[in-house]
Amino acid sequence: MAQREIVASLFLQMMRAGANNLNRNVEMVNALNVFPVPDGDTGTNMSLTITSGVKEMEKFAHEENIGKLAEALAKGLLMGARGNSGVILSQLFRGFSKALAGNETMSPRQLAEAFQRGVETAYKAVLKPVEGTILTVAREAAEAGGKRSRSTNDPIEVLEAVVNEAKATLDRTPDMLPVLKQAGVVDAGGEGLLLVYKGMLSVLTGEVVVDQAAIQENLPSLESLAEMAHDNAQAKIDPATIENGYCTEFMVDLQTTRRPVDAFSEGEFREELSQFGDSLLVISDEELVKVHIHAEHPGDALSYAQKYGDLIKIKIENMREQYATATEGHTSTHSHGKQVENPVIEVEKKPYGIVSIVAGSGVADIMRSLGVDVVIEGGQTMNPSTEDIVKAIGQIHAEHIIILPNNKNIIWTAEQVGDVVDVPVTVLATKTIPQGLASLLAFDKDATSETNKMNMTSAYQAIRSGELTYAVRDTQIDEHQIKQGDYLGITEGKIEVVGKDLMDTALTLLDEMAVDGADVVTVIYGQDVSTDQADELTKRLGDAYPDVEIEVHDGGQPLYYFLFSVE
Repeated sequence: MAQREIVASLFLQMMRAGANNLNRNVEMVNALNVFPVPDGDTGTNMSLTITSGVKEMEKFAHEENIGKLAEALAKGLLMGARGNSGVILSQLFRGFSKALAGNETMSPRQLAEAFQRGVETAYKAVLKPVEGTILTVAREAAEAGGKRSRSTNDPIEVLEAVVNEAKATLDRTPDMLPVLKQAGVVDAGGEGLLLVYKGMLSVLTGEVVVDQAAIQENLPSLESLAEMAHDNAQAKIDPATIENGYCTEFMVDLQTTRRPVDAFSEGEFREELSQFGDSLLVISDEELVKVHIHAEHPGDALSYAQKYGDLIKIKIENMREQYATATEGHTSTHSHGKQVENPVIEVEKKPYGIVSIVAGSGVADIMRSLGVDVVIEGGQTMNPSTEDIVKAIGQIHAEHIIILPNNKNIIWTAEQVGDVVDVPVTVLATKTIPQGLASLLAFDKDATSETNKMNMTSAYQAIRSGELTYAVRDTQIDEHQIKQGDYLGITEGKIEVVGKDLMDTALTLLDEMAVDGADVVTVIYGQDVSTDQADELTKRLGDAYPDVEIEVHDGGQPLYYFLFSVE
């Protein structure tokens, strides 16, 4: 007789298998990226994202309530989401998990409803959904699962319907997106999602038994986030300058029936709680709220939180004492030889802190010289996670944070950060490093956040940016017949020039970018370009456009021979 209910332990095995199946096929998914440039990281981003969710589930492997396991999955997905594909995958399974809240087990109908809830959550997260992508695969698969659930009590049949329709829809994606048909591939994100679904199904059908150790644990867990923030602070800060000295962690049980409690709103709760300290993290669902905060008077935070439910799992640690112990007592000594504590010094927050994601030591140095506080190494093929950005923000003592993603695949990841930090965040949708640099030139530390957002956005939108890289395989994009190893000139995300000679391709691209009539051209050369080559391009550019000012910088960036900005 078919098993009609999925229990918690089986659900964990299903998610393990889904993550493991995707992980085994990462390179295949990476190879499906439609543009023949070295940014094939869809599989990597999706694998790291789903692995983060499963890793969080592993902490509750003993849990018999499927809703609790689903809650852990949602938390891990949020903190581990990387790149556009990873963010969408995280939203699909966050919605899936929310549908299971409070459930002991999962019926076939609930399984189908969970897939549908995931689709609704993901579509809400995307400003302009594009059909022929992972979203289409997920939506049509969920519809098939819902239809099948109305005529069967077997979860295997429901999941088989989901998998079969996901595969059929994936095969149709080239007919929905011309760029896929031109490249002769299906959607990479849809392929990654299908691999996860197939892994889940394999457990229900008994085809695999997943070993916990088989899943690669590449990311830090949610619970380690506070420790990492402490490590960063303690590496740089004297204990006397710690403004809020008690690391306070607790959970609030919103479901208490012991006494009347106030109605809970996560946004209002986070805003009110922020007055008691910094380094605030608040994650909640319908039953529990998890809080981490650095407070000088932790009792105030606990008293406020108690309005919403019973406090459980309280942990309070004196960070000044921890630091002094770790550094063998950084104290001062009176002339009498008696040790005394340094006085607490109030450290005023500066108005703004800026986080920028770039690749290349030279580019990073330029960013810092223009006011960036923390540079995260990332970009094509190495997208940072939400947790990486949260960790960077933890190093900045500022009232407002500005994030420059400088890559279209990082924008959505950056936009998740505002949900888990206690400081206002502005994410500028910079898609290239030149756009990020242009926006920094318009930053004004004395302006309001809205004014800065408007001025910085106008600045980066006013420039034309270009990149010169190479093709990793043969393909056809639009009218371009591309061979492996060809040089590719890209402007605003579109391949404009294909060539066999580095310098000729660079100059043709700049001509396409309308250098003639521009005031300034900025050239940033990468790690694979010699100084002689950079000088040659500068000379040829100067000869061709004598009235244009040319700025040249050693960016040291990988993958891209040149980055160009024309204004």
